[in-house]
Amino acid sequence: MIQKSSFLAWLLRMPLIKRWALMHTVKPENVAEHSHQVAVIAHLLAVIRNTYFSGTLNPEKAATIALYHEVSETKLQDINHVTKYHNPALTKEFKKLEELAEIECLHTLPTDLQPLFGHLLVQNQVDPEYKKIVKAADLLSAYLKACDELRFGNHEFSPVKGRLEGMLQHFSEDMPEVQYFRDCFEENCSVGVDELAKHPI
Repeated sequence: MIQKSSFLAWLLRMPLIKRWALMHTVKPENVAEHSHQVAVIAHLLAVIRNTYFSGTLNPEKAATIALYHEVSETKLQDINHVTKYHNPALTKEFKKLEELAEIECLHTLPTDLQPLFGHLLVQNQVDPEYKKIVKAADLLSAYLKACDELRFGNHEFSPVKGRLEGMLQHFSEDMPEVQYFRDCFEENCSVGVDELAKHPI
């Protein structure tokens, strides 16, 4: 008899999880949307590294890890950055909770599949090189979101943009693909559809 699993059922609830808790947003965003964007960006970053900077990453693996990088939020919801990181003791406890949630999610899979998913779902098991590229993609996704909110007059995202700008600058120092991504793609993410239509596909 096939073992019944709640793994997919939990993941399909990701669209119900609101991001940017405690903040006003002009354009609401959910965890499913964010995970998809991070996967696209991680894939692009890996391709850029391989093409221009002698990388050897598997872009599809990067995208897959990115799709699952917020799996703990199916259990914990989205936790505001300021809440999570303003106190080192709280940060440590939140990280413990996230790992417990990731492991619990892994254990919802059929037993035979669990060894194949641990390195995708449990952040402490993710290959460090891929973990870093997904983190860069996560920051880029959040940065583009902050820029979008500011474009529509939501100044609550001004400090968010500044914080993320500094973090991306740090990542760019040893990840040239991050700066290449920004130079190539960032500007057009802030224009209207009429302006986009002027660019050839």
